[in-house]
Amino acid sequence: MNDLMNLANVTKLYGTGENQVEALADINFSVNQGEYIGIMGQSGSGKSTLLSIMGGMNPPSSGKLLVDNIDVYKLSSEKQADFRREYLGFIFQQLQLIPYLTSLENVMLPLVITDVKNHEELALSVLEKVGLKGKVNRLPSELSGGEQGRVAVARAVVNDPPILLADEPTGSLDSRTGREILDLFHELHTDGQTIIMVTHNPKAVAGVDRLIKIKDGRIVSNLTKSASNI
Repeated sequence: MNDLMNLANVTKLYGTGENQVEALADINFSVNQGEYIGIMGQSGSGKSTLLSIMGGMNPPSSGKLLVDNIDVYKLSSEKQADFRREYLGFIFQQLQLIPYLTSLENVMLPLVITDVKNHEELALSVLEKVGLKGKVNRLPSELSGGEQGRVAVARAVVNDPPILLADEPTGSLDSRTGREILDLFHELHTDGQTIIMVTHNPKAVAGVDRLIKIKDGRIVSNLTKSASNI
Protein backbone atom coordinates (compact mmCIF):
# COMPACT_ATOMS: atom_id res chain seq x y z
CA MET A 1 0.00 0.00 0.00
CA ASN A 2 1.08 3.58 -0.70
CA ASP A 3 1.00 6.60 1.59
CA LEU A 4 -2.07 8.69 0.77
CA MET A 5 -1.81 11.15 3.66
CA ASN A 6 1.12 12.21 5.78
CA LEU A 7 1.15 14.45 8.85
CA ALA A 8 4.62 15.76 9.69
CA ASN A 9 5.35 17.49 13.00
CA VAL A 10 1.84 18.95 13.22
CA THR A 11 1.29 21.26 16.18
CA LYS A 12 -1.78 23.41 16.88
CA LEU A 13 -1.83 26.30 19.33
CA TYR A 14 -4.78 28.43 20.36
CA GLY A 15 -4.51 31.80 22.08
CA THR A 16 -1.39 33.79 22.93
CA GLY A 17 0.89 34.43 25.87
CA GLU A 18 -0.27 33.05 29.22
CA ASN A 19 -3.57 32.04 27.62
CA GLN A 20 -1.95 29.90 24.94
CA VAL A 21 -3.19 26.30 24.77
CA GLU A 22 -1.40 23.50 22.96
CA ALA A 23 -4.21 21.49 21.36
CA LEU A 24 -1.85 19.23 19.39
CA ALA A 25 1.88 18.62 19.79
CA ASP A 26 4.26 17.10 17.24
CA ILE A 27 1.80 14.77 15.48
CA ASN A 28 3.42 12.40 13.02
CA PHE A 29 1.78 9.54 11.13
CA SER A 30 0.90 8.38 7.63
CA VAL A 31 -2.28 6.89 6.20
CA ASN A 32 -2.00 4.19 3.56
CA GLN A 33 -4.34 3.96 0.63
CA GLY A 34 -7.22 1.61 1.50
CA GLU A 35 -6.50 1.72 5.25
CA TYR A 36 -9.19 1.95 7.95
CA ILE A 37 -7.86 3.99 10.87
CA GLY A 38 -9.48 4.72 14.20
CA ILE A 39 -8.36 7.74 16.23
CA MET A 40 -9.51 7.42 19.80
CA GLY A 41 -9.34 9.77 22.76
CA GLN A 42 -11.46 11.29 25.47
CA SER A 43 -13.23 14.63 25.11
CA GLY A 44 -10.65 17.40 24.95
CA SER A 45 -7.82 15.11 23.85
CA GLY A 46 -7.37 16.93 20.54
CA LYS A 47 -8.84 14.31 18.24
CA SER A 48 -11.48 16.60 16.68
CA THR A 49 -8.85 19.30 16.13
CA LEU A 50 -6.72 16.69 14.42
CA LEU A 51 -9.61 15.64 12.18
CA SER A 52 -10.30 19.25 11.20
CA ILE A 53 -6.65 19.67 10.19
CA MET A 54 -6.79 16.47 8.12
CA GLY A 55 -9.98 17.81 6.56
CA GLY A 56 -8.24 20.90 5.22
CA MET A 57 -10.34 23.21 7.41
CA ASN A 58 -7.97 24.19 10.23
CA PRO A 59 -4.34 25.09 9.43
CA PRO A 60 -1.76 23.83 11.91
CA SER A 61 0.42 26.31 13.78
CA SER A 62 3.40 24.38 12.46
CA GLY A 63 4.02 21.20 10.51
CA LYS A 64 2.62 19.87 7.25
CA LEU A 65 -0.35 17.95 5.91
CA LEU A 66 0.48 16.16 2.67
CA VAL A 67 -2.25 14.37 0.74
CA ASP A 68 -1.28 12.63 -2.48
CA ASN A 69 1.95 14.67 -2.22
CA ILE A 70 -0.06 17.92 -2.12
CA ASP A 71 1.01 20.32 0.64
CA VAL A 72 -2.57 21.21 1.54
CA TYR A 73 -1.98 24.35 3.62
CA LYS A 74 0.27 25.89 1.00
CA LEU A 75 -2.72 25.99 -1.36
CA SER A 76 -4.80 29.13 -1.77
CA SER A 77 -8.19 29.13 -0.02
CA GLU A 78 -9.85 28.48 -3.37
CA LYS A 79 -7.56 25.55 -4.12
CA GLN A 80 -8.14 24.19 -0.60
CA ALA A 81 -11.87 24.16 -1.34
CA ASP A 82 -11.14 22.25 -4.55
CA PHE A 83 -8.99 19.82 -2.56
CA ARG A 84 -11.77 19.12 -0.04
CA ARG A 85 -14.28 18.55 -2.81
CA GLU A 86 -12.02 16.21 -4.79
CA TYR A 87 -10.30 14.27 -2.02
CA LEU A 88 -12.56 14.13 1.02
CA GLY A 89 -15.93 12.87 2.12
CA PHE A 90 -17.23 13.95 5.53
CA ILE A 91 -19.59 12.26 7.99
CA PHE A 92 -20.54 14.32 11.03
CA GLN A 93 -21.87 13.21 14.40
CA GLN A 94 -25.17 15.04 13.90
CA LEU A 95 -25.34 13.83 10.25
CA GLN A 96 -26.41 17.33 9.08
CA LEU A 97 -28.99 16.17 6.56
CA ILE A 98 -31.12 18.96 5.07
CA PRO A 99 -34.57 18.29 6.60
CA TYR A 100 -36.65 19.56 3.68
CA LEU A 101 -34.74 17.57 1.04
CA THR A 102 -35.39 13.94 0.16
CA SER A 103 -32.75 11.23 0.51
CA LEU A 104 -32.00 11.56 -3.20
CA GLU A 105 -31.71 15.35 -3.03
CA ASN A 106 -29.45 15.21 0.03
CA VAL A 107 -27.09 12.81 -1.74
CA MET A 108 -27.09 14.90 -4.91
CA LEU A 109 -25.99 18.06 -3.05
CA PRO A 110 -22.19 17.51 -3.31
CA LEU A 111 -22.54 16.93 -7.06
CA VAL A 112 -23.96 20.41 -7.71
CA ILE A 113 -20.50 22.04 -7.62
CA THR A 114 -18.76 19.38 -9.71
CA ASP A 115 -18.44 18.66 -13.41
CA VAL A 116 -20.05 15.27 -12.91
CA LYS A 117 -23.01 14.63 -15.19
CA ASN A 118 -26.09 12.50 -14.51
CA HIS A 119 -26.35 13.62 -10.88
CA GLU A 120 -29.57 11.76 -10.24
CA GLU A 121 -28.36 8.51 -11.77
CA LEU A 122 -25.18 8.55 -9.72
CA ALA A 123 -26.99 9.42 -6.47
CA LEU A 124 -29.52 6.65 -7.07
CA SER A 125 -26.76 4.10 -7.59
CA VAL A 126 -25.06 5.07 -4.30
CA LEU A 127 -28.34 4.98 -2.39
CA GLU A 128 -28.95 1.50 -3.76
CA LYS A 129 -25.47 0.49 -2.65
CA VAL A 130 -26.24 1.54 0.95
CA GLY A 131 -29.56 -0.30 0.93
CA LEU A 132 -31.99 2.59 0.42
CA LYS A 133 -33.23 1.92 -3.10
CA GLY A 134 -36.86 2.03 -1.99
CA LYS A 135 -36.59 5.18 0.11
CA VAL A 136 -35.00 7.72 -2.20
CA ASN A 137 -37.99 10.08 -2.01
CA ARG A 138 -38.32 10.03 1.78
CA LEU A 139 -37.51 13.07 3.91
CA PRO A 140 -35.07 12.55 6.81
CA SER A 141 -37.99 12.72 9.26
CA GLU A 142 -39.54 9.73 7.48
CA LEU A 143 -36.44 7.58 7.96
CA SER A 144 -35.10 5.62 10.91
CA GLY A 145 -31.87 6.71 12.58
CA GLY A 146 -29.95 4.00 10.76
CA GLU A 147 -31.45 5.02 7.42
CA GLN A 148 -30.55 8.65 8.05
CA GLY A 149 -27.00 7.52 8.76
CA ARG A 150 -26.93 5.62 5.50
CA VAL A 151 -28.04 8.72 3.61
CA ALA A 152 -25.21 10.66 5.27
CA VAL A 153 -22.72 7.98 4.22
CA ALA A 154 -24.07 7.95 0.68
CA ARG A 155 -23.74 11.74 0.48
CA ALA A 156 -20.14 11.50 1.73
CA VAL A 157 -19.05 8.94 -0.87
CA VAL A 158 -21.12 9.98 -3.91
CA ASN A 159 -18.09 11.88 -5.29
CA ASP A 160 -15.95 8.76 -4.86
CA PRO A 161 -13.48 10.59 -2.58
CA PRO A 162 -10.09 8.98 -1.89
CA ILE A 163 -10.54 9.60 1.85
CA LEU A 164 -13.61 9.35 4.08
CA LEU A 165 -13.40 11.29 7.36
CA ALA A 166 -15.88 10.41 10.10
CA ASP A 167 -16.28 12.47 13.29
CA GLU A 168 -17.91 10.41 16.07
CA PRO A 169 -20.24 8.76 13.52
CA THR A 170 -21.99 6.64 16.17
CA GLY A 171 -21.91 9.26 18.93
CA SER A 172 -25.54 10.36 18.62
CA LEU A 173 -26.96 6.94 17.71
CA ASP A 174 -28.32 4.05 19.73
CA SER A 175 -26.19 0.90 19.80
CA ARG A 176 -28.15 -0.94 17.10
CA THR A 177 -28.13 2.00 14.69
CA GLY A 178 -24.45 2.63 15.40
CA ARG A 179 -23.71 -0.98 14.54
CA GLU A 180 -25.47 -0.55 11.19
CA ILE A 181 -23.25 2.41 10.32
CA LEU A 182 -20.08 0.57 11.37
CA ASP A 183 -21.13 -2.43 9.28
CA LEU A 184 -21.53 -0.08 6.31
CA PHE A 185 -18.04 1.32 6.96
CA HIS A 186 -16.73 -2.23 6.86
CA GLU A 187 -18.40 -2.80 3.48
CA LEU A 188 -16.90 0.41 2.10
CA HIS A 189 -13.47 -0.52 3.45
CA THR A 190 -13.72 -3.97 1.87
CA ASP A 191 -14.36 -2.19 -1.43
CA GLY A 192 -11.12 -0.22 -0.98
CA GLN A 193 -12.29 2.98 0.68
CA THR A 194 -9.75 4.75 2.91
CA ILE A 195 -11.49 5.66 6.20
CA ILE A 196 -10.30 7.76 9.12
CA MET A 197 -12.71 7.69 12.05
CA VAL A 198 -12.47 9.75 15.23
CA THR A 199 -14.26 8.35 18.28
CA HIS A 200 -14.18 8.02 22.05
CA ASN A 201 -16.02 4.69 21.91
CA PRO A 202 -13.82 1.55 22.15
CA LYS A 203 -16.55 -0.58 20.52
CA ALA A 204 -16.51 1.60 17.41
CA VAL A 205 -12.89 0.72 16.57
CA ALA A 206 -13.35 -3.05 16.62
CA GLY A 207 -13.07 -3.32 12.85
CA VAL A 208 -10.24 -0.89 12.11
CA ASP A 209 -6.84 -1.83 10.66
CA ARG A 210 -4.96 0.53 12.95
CA LEU A 211 -5.77 2.38 16.16
CA ILE A 212 -4.15 5.69 17.06
CA LYS A 213 -4.71 6.83 20.62
CA ILE A 214 -4.35 10.48 21.50
CA LYS A 215 -4.15 12.11 24.93
CA ASP A 216 -3.57 15.76 25.80
CA GLY A 217 -2.81 16.54 22.18
CA ARG A 218 -0.15 13.85 21.77
CA ILE A 219 -0.15 10.42 20.19
CA VAL A 220 0.37 7.86 22.94
CA SER A 221 0.05 4.75 20.77
CA ASN A 222 -0.15 3.90 17.07
CA LEU A 223 -0.67 0.19 16.58
CA THR A 224 -2.00 -2.15 13.92
CA LYS A 225 -4.94 -4.36 14.79
CA SER A 226 -2.79 -7.44 15.35
CA ALA A 227 -0.35 -5.55 17.59
CA SER A 228 -2.92 -3.75 19.71
CA ASN A 229 -5.48 -6.56 20.00
CA ILE A 230 -8.30 -4.16 19.13
